[in-house]
Amino acid sequence: MPRFVVGSHDGGFQNVEAAELASLRNSLVGEVLTPNDIRYNEVRRVWNGMIDRHPGLIAQCASADDVQQVIRFARERGLLVSVRGGGHNIAGNSLHDGALLIDLSPMNSVQVDPEARTATVGPGATLGDLDGATQAHGLATPLGINSTTGVAGLTLGGGFGWLSRSLGLTIDNLIGAEVVTAAGDRVWCDADTEPDLFWATRGGGGNFGVVTSFKFALHAVGPEVMSGPVVFDGERAAEILRGYRDACANCPEALSVWAVLRAAPPMPFLPEEVHGQPVVLLPGMYQGPMEEADAAFASFRALAEPVGDAFGPHPYAAFQQAFDPLLTPGARNYWKSHNFKGLSDDLIDTIADFAGRLPSKHSEIFLAQMGGATNRVATDATAYPHRDAEFVLNVHTRWLNPADDDACMAWAREFYDATLPYSTGGVYVNFISEGEDRVHNAYGPNYARLAAVKAYYDPTNFFRLNQNITPAR
Repeated sequence: MPRFVVGSHDGGFQNVEAAELASLRNSLVGEVLTPNDIRYNEVRRVWNGMIDRHPGLIAQCASADDVQQVIRFARERGLLVSVRGGGHNIAGNSLHDGALLIDLSPMNSVQVDPEARTATVGPGATLGDLDGATQAHGLATPLGINSTTGVAGLTLGGGFGWLSRSLGLTIDNLIGAEVVTAAGDRVWCDADTEPDLFWATRGGGGNFGVVTSFKFALHAVGPEVMSGPVVFDGERAAEILRGYRDACANCPEALSVWAVLRAAPPMPFLPEEVHGQPVVLLPGMYQGPMEEADAAFASFRALAEPVGDAFGPHPYAAFQQAFDPLLTPGARNYWKSHNFKGLSDDLIDTIADFAGRLPSKHSEIFLAQMGGATNRVATDATAYPHRDAEFVLNVHTRWLNPADDDACMAWAREFYDATLPYSTGGVYVNFISEGEDRVHNAYGPNYARLAAVKAYYDPTNFFRLNQNITPAR
């Protein structure tokens, strides 16, 4: 009879006999795939093309009961487990060679209560799934900027996007969550029930269990919003970024404007001669009355003569998908990141310098404008601590040919080192490509409490294939 080799917690391997595998399959509504199954290679793929790992088994869970069964199966045998929601994590921590993968992608339901203005969301849902369901009622919750991102991973790291300055982070709108713990127990947590677990879930990643359901508060948004980019010549990057910084200082909270430095994609509103040339895009969205948006955005439009301007009325759900063509799965991605309290002239000059020598036509530098509602929450109110950040830098290095790996990653690391002196030292956990030391930077003063919560809910570090928090001893 065939047997399957799966990684174990002690660093070795365990044999899973055919009879054991059959028992697991019979206990689940979902499927269990082995490396011999025809769908195995398709299912194991994740967004980042640099990640090519081979789980020992893949359990495609269809319910919280399935998750419980898989966790108990793994615990009894000492098996190493990883967990995947949308599979969008830059570091690819959801995949590990030889591990048992808990695949939550089938659990993608979204249930909207328009009267209570809440949404109950499965861990396999994407941002597009959630936006599509909520926008049917003219509602939304703050999410990221790429519709194929998984709701679970985004939320567990904090989550920010176009609505965050006016409505807070994704975790600031999380009402509660159902978690399957390392012991295999299903636990509901919110501000009153298991409050330590709820606190840790809001930014602490997948360290404390498998979230099988999220409940979010919703807000009236759209269905049409004033949004879109104004685009400037990249040769004037330093000048534009200085003007951007000054305009942000007087920006109403209803308006969120980011800065993106890259080669111009073939956007239909850009002249063909601009395509592929260096540009600075200032995409913005106004969460307020449509008639007020042009005045709020005017200072950004006036920074210089634009090469393109698409700021205007768009469906909110469509704007949430506007950057999808630049973030399609399969490309090779390597990210570095910093938080900044401000943009000094020297920092701007450094950013402009590196933007002038991007290592590939797909790479970009973006600055996400924070502040507003995101910074009116106490540092220790949630696991996510970065309530002083005014800008988040993502060094988004992206390319297609594996032969370019060394050059692209070297450029990103050099840029990271050059901008480190201007940073707070903190980092957004969802933007970490590598480096265990950066986990401490992701949580700063909240790390000790997170380690204590980890020790209570997962003392053996059962959930360790993540941006890991070591249980306190």
